[in-house]
Amino acid sequence: MQLIINNKIFTDNSKDVNENSVFVVSKQNERFKQDAINNGCKEIVEAKDLKNHIDISSIKIIGITGTNGKTTTAAAIYSILLDLGYKVALQGTRGFFINDERVEDYTLTTPVQLGNFAHIQKAIENQCDFFVMEVSSHAIEQKRIEGLDFELKIHTNITRDHLDYHKTIEEYINIKNSFFNDESKKLINKDDPVIRFNPINASSYGMENPSTYNVSAYSFKNGMNVMFSKIEDMYSFSSTMMGIFNIYNLMAAVSSVDIVSDKSLEEICEVVENFAGVSGRMEIISSEPLVIVDFAHTPDGMKEVYESFNDKDIITVFGAGGDRDQDKRPIMGQIASNFAKTIIVTSDNPRFEDPDLIIEDICRGIKNKDNLLVEVNRKEAIRKSIELGYQNPNSVVLILGKGDEPYQTIYDKKFPLVDKEEVLKHIS
Repeated sequence: MQLIINNKIFTDNSKDVNENSVFVVSKQNERFKQDAINNGCKEIVEAKDLKNHIDISSIKIIGITGTNGKTTTAAAIYSILLDLGYKVALQGTRGFFINDERVEDYTLTTPVQLGNFAHIQKAIENQCDFFVMEVSSHAIEQKRIEGLDFELKIHTNITRDHLDYHKTIEEYINIKNSFFNDESKKLINKDDPVIRFNPINASSYGMENPSTYNVSAYSFKNGMNVMFSKIEDMYSFSSTMMGIFNIYNLMAAVSSVDIVSDKSLEEICEVVENFAGVSGRMEIISSEPLVIVDFAHTPDGMKEVYESFNDKDIITVFGAGGDRDQDKRPIMGQIASNFAKTIIVTSDNPRFEDPDLIIEDICRGIKNKDNLLVEVNRKEAIRKSIELGYQNPNSVVLILGKGDEPYQTIYDKKFPLVDKEEVLKHIS
């Protein structure tokens, strides 16, 4: 990765250096520091000190972390700020956007340090007021966000995920919570039982526990209508989005824009309904039959989706990623069996694992197998779910796990597969 600052090349690749370039040392590449020196580099900079070489003080950085909801919350903040007349950049799982234009396609949720600074520099060049970014647990642990001063840090929730990397749920929780240890402004989901944070400069949002921005009432009819209070004043917004978890996502977005901008809450609430959600996140693909595609790939994420359709006969299609946390698989099966009338277990991104063995892991959590179908071919599994959806007018087909991912990863190869496109093939 290279970044040009004041006509000088900054790089984190020891092979790219020369006597006129600067080698940026981070946790990921510190073992190559001597190689950079041997290759002629005379100037070494710590990643955390990059901000001393590029002035990013003119832009407000908003960081969102959490197991679920990062992408939707970040996109909602981006949309609301744009609608309020600000210039905004968005960096995250879905790519890099500046002022409503996609500049780069899918990336890491959070790039390495030079990548962050390169994107922020581009945002500044486009006169952006805000830089909204998703912050992954990997990025926190690997110090990829070193050197960034956040205007606001946002917490969505912390549930089980990435235990293939973090090893224990306790380690994962501690890594997430470490993002909120300092005295910078922060916005916390007060209903999350495992969040720990520095209370200095902290605001909160929630539904169950007292919070700065507190939901007092909501209804679901053609979307959602939400009433909430800030201190003693009442406000409301409407949205076409569905699900309790999206109330949390939109509350996080509304609250954060209130904190970082000079707009009134009335103005903010007025533009919320312009945000229709994110592709592949609780996305309604068909209304007859009702078919929804969502990225939910953790037990908690699946539970939140299922709970949004207690009045429906749920037909669900899902699998689990290979080379990832194996212990969550039977838990996912158990969650599905608690809510779904029909379960179709299929392949997700098996990577280097046998998809049949992954499916076996999931099925161990499903005690009653009367309404269980196993179809390893994801395209065929989706076809069968649509067929079942047509047979039951009160059903909802929930296809979970991959959202708008454009491929399926088998071994180290990526094969084109988009859940939404597969659904549309079978909708008459």
